[in-house]
Amino acid sequence: MSSSVEFRHLEYLVAIYEGKNFTKAAERLYRSQPAISHQVRALEDDIGFPIFVRGGRDGVSPTPAGRLVLNWARNVLAERLEIFVMARAIHNGEVPPLRLGFSPFVSPHLLQTFRDAYEELFPGCEIQLSGTELLHTLQRLGHGTLDCAVLPLPVDKDMWNVVQIMQSPLVVCMRADDPLASQSQLDIHEIAARIKIFHDPELHPSAHSRLIEMFAEEGMPLHVASSAATPSDMQWMVKQNYGFALIDQFTTLEPGLTTRPIAGIHWTADIAFVSSKDGNHMALPFIEKFLKQSGLNPGRKRARSERIRPQQLKLIG
Repeated sequence: MSSSVEFRHLEYLVAIYEGKNFTKAAERLYRSQPAISHQVRALEDDIGFPIFVRGGRDGVSPTPAGRLVLNWARNVLAERLEIFVMARAIHNGEVPPLRLGFSPFVSPHLLQTFRDAYEELFPGCEIQLSGTELLHTLQRLGHGTLDCAVLPLPVDKDMWNVVQIMQSPLVVCMRADDPLASQSQLDIHEIAARIKIFHDPELHPSAHSRLIEMFAEEGMPLHVASSAATPSDMQWMVKQNYGFALIDQFTTLEPGLTTRPIAGIHWTADIAFVSSKDGNHMALPFIEKFLKQSGLNPGRKRARSERIRPQQLKLIG
């Protein structure tokens, strides 16, 4: 298809479809009917198929292919309006701070990556961070004192808008002087009894239930001997010989600790961007669309040419 298709062509198509004839579309857009007819006919010639069936008892109606184009056109025009409303708010300094909650189990590198992406999308707009455990964060989202959060999964998708943004392997955290540290990878059945330190089950019940299922799938029980509220507490317990722990491989390790992968098992720590279904911060639709299209990868450094391209333009179409 030619790159000559412009917003005005999309406006013509939508107006014709909604008015069911060219004359009403021309009146709505303050254009002459022959001019609009000519533009649409030229567009149809360019793309190689008709968008509308002319005439008939119901006036103008879309072809099957035309329906696809019209749905796209309506979405693009709506998003164009949203983009310029947002841009005007940025220009006028009217974008409220984004109140972002996060769990202690979310990597600082991921938070920084999110902050960098937000700055590219909305230059000069402020983020206010608030770190606490998951259930309290969800409570604050429900009460409207947070706009969104970056949290470990699982999170109930029926109650919240959830966009997964990262998945990283779970690895075994142990003391660097442990004899098993000499191995490149570990057999889960040999070490299961030594994995005794877990995130407090009461702070994220659904995640703990999933861990129980994962152990059961390997034919092993899960036994919590020690529980922690933060990754640093878990690492302290490991250093004090309370047992091994499962942690996200991106977790920054304290001195004296190391990690090893589990042979033949792909257990992951999954992180999501979460917002209320009633969330009203003006940036949320753009953030969610950007994350669905591009995701976040803390380990990836974008080329300068990619960083400086206006990210808002990626959100149209």
